[in-house]
Amino acid sequence: MAVTEAPSLYLGLGALYKRELDAHGVGAVMLTHKWQPADLLAPHSDIDVRVLLSQGPADWEEWNHRLAAAHTAAVGREISHRRLLEHPPGFAFIVAEVDRRLVSAPELATWSLISGSARDFQRWKSRAQMAPWCEVDERFYRGILQGRLGGRYQLAADSADNVMEDIGAYRRHCVAWHYLAPCWFAAAALATRTRCPGKTAALTQWRPDGLDRYAELFLGHAVDRPDACLRSPRHLLRTAHVALEAAMRRVPDAGRPVGQGEEHARTNWVMTAGMLRVRVARWLYYLDPPPGATTGYLIRREAKELRAAAQTLNALAGDEATSAQRLAARMAALIPTGPTTAGTLRATLSLWHRQKPTVEDFLSLTPADVHL
Repeated sequence: MAVTEAPSLYLGLGALYKRELDAHGVGAVMLTHKWQPADLLAPHSDIDVRVLLSQGPADWEEWNHRLAAAHTAAVGREISHRRLLEHPPGFAFIVAEVDRRLVSAPELATWSLISGSARDFQRWKSRAQMAPWCEVDERFYRGILQGRLGGRYQLAADSADNVMEDIGAYRRHCVAWHYLAPCWFAAAALATRTRCPGKTAALTQWRPDGLDRYAELFLGHAVDRPDACLRSPRHLLRTAHVALEAAMRRVPDAGRPVGQGEEHARTNWVMTAGMLRVRVARWLYYLDPPPGATTGYLIRREAKELRAAAQTLNALAGDEATSAQRLAARMAALIPTGPTTAGTLRATLSLWHRQKPTVEDFLSLTPADVHL
């Protein structure tokens, strides 16, 4: 598929997704996706949706069943959607949480609007870009680097199970867009202390002396330029290692961690709750995907995010002096922290159903009630 066709493909995909969510009563007042339109490269990029609600549902578990059903219906419409709609949304937020600036600014800076109020969206994006640089930014961008550098990125782990076209091209896409570009994006943000909106913008705008040729090479892969696609995925991976080693020399060392203030703690709470609000929908989809869709690799991938959520909640729990801290501790105890299998997800679904009052209380707690 030509790159010029990609924007219309993803616009249509977003419109289809909204229709399915509406038809299943999900109640989203706004849908966004991570990354900018130029960062979505058909047919390889999936769309990573964020759901915004005017208020929390009366029953988060039941809401997740509707969200999973909507996602399954959307994937079932086209074979290509197995890849393009790889997984259900990554976060669900309440509008008041965004209004109160409790959604991480570096996360929000990457959003693009699918549906909803363009005026509200632009206001939030502008505020995210203008907010003072802080510890939340450092953790966000350094987390991207720590998850990939030092041999942590493994090309073999980038599953091609749901890829319908040209596996070689997809492997090159993985090196360029799952490894090099996210690290370049994070390095650019840390080096300039600005929140970059996306991968293409980072490769276009941040080019320290001596790095131009690397940025051009990997942008060439983004647009399927013929001369950029001659290298094998392994050769490209070796080049990416060299490019990132050079780029990291432009990134300042991490400063000493500082104690987080009350507002930063609330942001961590909201981001963790936002991620956990959609987990049941993800697990339901992974355990019962449409015929032909493969989700085993997505099940294995859950482990990393769940471990991070448990660590954040345990840190927020602290000495459990407040009711919110005690709730964080109870929720942390319900999150598996080992490898994730289908059995793990089934067991956790059952556990969360048995402990529904705790789960619902945690997912529904308003920022005003989060005293840490």
